[in-house]
Amino acid sequence: MSQQNTPAVPGRILIVDDDANTLEILRRWLNREGHATVSADNGAACLAALAKDAFDVIVLDVMMPGMDGLQVCERLREHPSWRTIPVVLLTAKDDIETRSRGMLLGVSEYLTKPVNKLELFARVQAQLHSRELERKLDATAATVATLAAK
Repeated sequence: MSQQNTPAVPGRILIVDDDANTLEILRRWLNREGHATVSADNGAACLAALAKDAFDVIVLDVMMPGMDGLQVCERLREHPSWRTIPVVLLTAKDDIETRSRGMLLGVSEYLTKPVNKLELFARVQAQLHSRELERKLDATAATVATLAAK
């Protein structure tokens, strides 16, 4: 994917990281790819942003003060409107316990820091494509149900 091209499926992405430099880099990268981004610097700010707006993907740091990324995932999975939002988990922790806990919490992707830009783009795009297909499938199922009811 080139930085000059708009992605096939642009999305609204919530980026959550307590490191201001990382947050800015990720925001710039994703904006250049045609995505709309919102930034949050902690778990509470992430949940507040979700309460105000809808997002297609969340890019979420694990190690943050207060509510860490895995705790945020627990909260996401408890909320009916948020539980299906794909999460791309970012962390400097590359241990099996953190990975396993993230997967059990429904994390869609797991990337270690420092993040490779092309891998981030590919993982986010894969989640956006998947969401788009789910939406189309839901719309088709609704149409079929309506036609069947007539």
